Amino acid sequence: MDLQTITYLVVGATFALYIGIAIWARAGSTSDYYVAGGGVHPITNGMATAADWMSAASFISMAGLLANLGYGGSVFLMGWTGGYVLLACLLAPYLRKFGKFTVPEFIGDRYYSQMVRTVAVVCLLIICVVYIVGQMTGVGVTFARFLNVSSDTGVYIGMAIVFSYAVFGGMKGITYTQVAQYIVLIVAYTIPALFISLNLTGNPLPMLGLGSNMEGTDVALLDQINRVVVELGFAEYTTQGMGSTLNMVFFTVSLMIGTAGLPHVIIRFFTVPKVADARYSAGWTLIFIALLYTVAPAVGGMARLNLHGTVNTAVGITQDAKGQLVVNAEAVKAQPDLFAPEASIKYDERPEWMKRWEKTGLLKFEDKNGDGRIQYYNDKTKNEAVKAKAEAAGWQGNELTVNSDIIVLANPEIAQLPNWVIALVAAGGLAAALSTAAGLLLAISSAISHDLIKRIFVPHLSEKNELLIGKISMAGAIVLAGYLGLNPPGFAAATVALAFGLAASSLFPAIMMGIFSKTVTDKGAMAGMIAGMFATCFYVFAHHGIFFIRGTEYVELIGGPNSFFGLTPGAFGTVGALLNFAVAFLVSRMSKPVPQEVQYMVESVRIPRGAGGAVAH
Repeated sequence: MDLQTITYLVVGATFALYIGIAIWARAGSTSDYYVAGGGVHPITNGMATAADWMSAASFISMAGLLANLGYGGSVFLMGWTGGYVLLACLLAPYLRKFGKFTVPEFIGDRYYSQMVRTVAVVCLLIICVVYIVGQMTGVGVTFARFLNVSSDTGVYIGMAIVFSYAVFGGMKGITYTQVAQYIVLIVAYTIPALFISLNLTGNPLPMLGLGSNMEGTDVALLDQINRVVVELGFAEYTTQGMGSTLNMVFFTVSLMIGTAGLPHVIIRFFTVPKVADARYSAGWTLIFIALLYTVAPAVGGMARLNLHGTVNTAVGITQDAKGQLVVNAEAVKAQPDLFAPEASIKYDERPEWMKRWEKTGLLKFEDKNGDGRIQYYNDKTKNEAVKAKAEAAGWQGNELTVNSDIIVLANPEIAQLPNWVIALVAAGGLAAALSTAAGLLLAISSAISHDLIKRIFVPHLSEKNELLIGKISMAGAIVLAGYLGLNPPGFAAATVALAFGLAASSLFPAIMMGIFSKTVTDKGAMAGMIAGMFATCFYVFAHHGIFFIRGTEYVELIGGPNSFFGLTPGAFGTVGALLNFAVAFLVSRMSKPVPQEVQYMVESVRIPRGAGGAVAH
């Protein structure tokens, strides 16, 4: 059976499963719609939260980042997983003890102000909207490559699938659908990695294979990757960083507190029956996430070696009788010249997977020296020895451009794995994007219907009408998400970074101070959120343009790129959070004290035992 037919069957079967679950678990009340009735088992919720979290960025982009950044990409692993430690220890049990439906509801009640609630809703909507861009774009890319339809058509199909289970099922439908999506995406991620690790190292466990010797040699896999990338002018894989140590630390912290402040993640911990279950749920989430995140470095490293080995025969990667990429032990031991004329493969003899990905525009070739061969190296290297070798070989610049986002999706094709594995990866990529999109859409829907309309504008709204407005809000949010997927801003990756920066600099400090401080006032919290959000947006927009519109950058106004102690825009969320804390405490000292009943509420939320179960509404 050909690849296209298998892909249609596998993806179609998963879509049918999602819709079937949604019909079975449709929401019948606001409690079902917002928090799945508050009765989800911690293990089930942990799996659903893992799917909610492991977005297109995790499934599609992270291994590509690790492939390109090497050791420096570890900040994403540490930051994103570290955020769940913060959630488990500092946020989840206390928010579940408070027992309401949404993050703005906690902030509004804790800071006894509708204005603060409104600011929190605005922050939440901005965070979710900019984050959802990457998910819908990921859906379009995956459909375009594997289902042989246009990217726009892919977005429309994705909108229809999410609509079918998110609007009618609410949190209840989304929860059980995300459990199925987690199973699909984790199987799709790990099976190709098992095949590739076994072929390259003889070890079927990728996380161990990354530290093993290459099959039939005494050369460590990481040593071979280092040798190849350094000789081709790239930074050493195992030591390259992301700027200064300060930048790496701030970047990691920004991802950690940004993760802990993401509203679509926090809302999941309102779905478990008891306060203790919130912490257990966060622990299970870490375990389920670790299954993917411990494999990701191996996927990135092995994919990079296979990519170089595909276009340069001197790397020591060849095809076996089945067509799969395996180790050429003799070449690995001999370490032949990577710049030899016959080492670069002929463009006309490139593998089929390259031809397929060229159609998407995510892989491009330009024959700069007219020899009909593919030269893939870093032509901007400062290594004079590499420059001299390239010039002597007649190389006139890098000829292959590879978008990092295709690393995971193309990985089984690069390794020449069976068609069913390739189809499974397509289903996994779609599951990752759709699961996170659904969680974000629910956060948007609940913020509009519950926090704005129910709690501010129409306090006496009936449960039936609130549920109806929630579904209408969800439908509207899906249309907006689809529009952004069809017309993504210029810097899609930067918008995701901004989502983390905004969550880190606005919601996370407000929640932390709301739980652990009885002295922060409504005015202090509001001033802190506005200050943190404004500072983060100002720095990010200086580099990437106002609302990511090309030509509106004003980086020279702030003294040049990364002018604030060498911090990149992605690391600035930490500065925004510190500013939020400082402004909130300063303004609180100059305003009226927190009412006594609110102080009692804070004390009650912090008591771990003896206060009964969390209240629903």
